[in-house]
This record gives sequence, structure tokens and C-alpha cells, in this order.
Amino acid sequence: QVQMVVSGGGLVQPGGSLRLSCVVSGGLMSSYCMAWWRQAPGKEQEAVGEFDDRGNINYAGSVKGRFTVSKDNDKNTLFLDMNRLQPEDSAIYYCAAGRFISGYCYRPFAYWGQGTQVTVSS
Repeated sequence: QVQMVVSGGGLVQPGGSLRLSCVVSGGLMSSYCMAWWRQAPGKEQEAVGEFDDRGNINYAGSVKGRFTVSKDNDKNTLFLDMNRLQPEDSAIYYCAAGRFISGYCYRPFAYWGQGTQVTVSS
């Protein structure tokens, strides 16, 4: 069964940057559709950046132009580069994966890494 370990969260000042990493084990990342989600206190979970069935990345409107999702298949690692961070970006960030079979991403995503806290504050 695939497992994911997330790292890179922390405290950053407004306008700062962070990079989150999600290392996948127990399976090839290329066999899964990958995504970053977040959840802030009192709010619903939000998909921050998610690969679709064609390999394109869909971003939440609130992060478009500031956040970038990338992956290194050789290292089985998914990344989230976050720039120009704002207090409203404070949340627990999760890496998620869904099986990718015959060109289709199975949702809801079945596999989740542990969350990492991102706090944006001065």
C-alpha cells in the first residue's frame, strides 16, 4: 500500500516562501494522480493543486500564480512551492494520491499523507 511522508512546513512571515515535499513509498508515483490539499481551522478541505487525468495541474484560484506543484518521478517525490504567502494560506497541508488506471484518476483520492502545518504570521 502506498504511503506518503510530508515535510517542509513551518512558520513564515507574510510574503515569504516555503517548499513542501511528499515522498511516496510502496508504489510508483507515476501510477497515481497526485495532489496537494489543505485545511484551515473552521474551513473545509481545499484542493490546492491537483493533477488531472491528462497530467495537467489544476490550481485553486486563491493560489494560482503563487503556488507551483511539481514532481520528480525518479525520486518518487511531489513538491509544492509556495511563494508570496499570506496569513490566509495558514493551514495543514496534505499530500494525496489516487490510483491512475487506463487514463483515469480514481476519486476521491484514497491515500493521504500526514499533514504538515504551515503558519503565515508576522
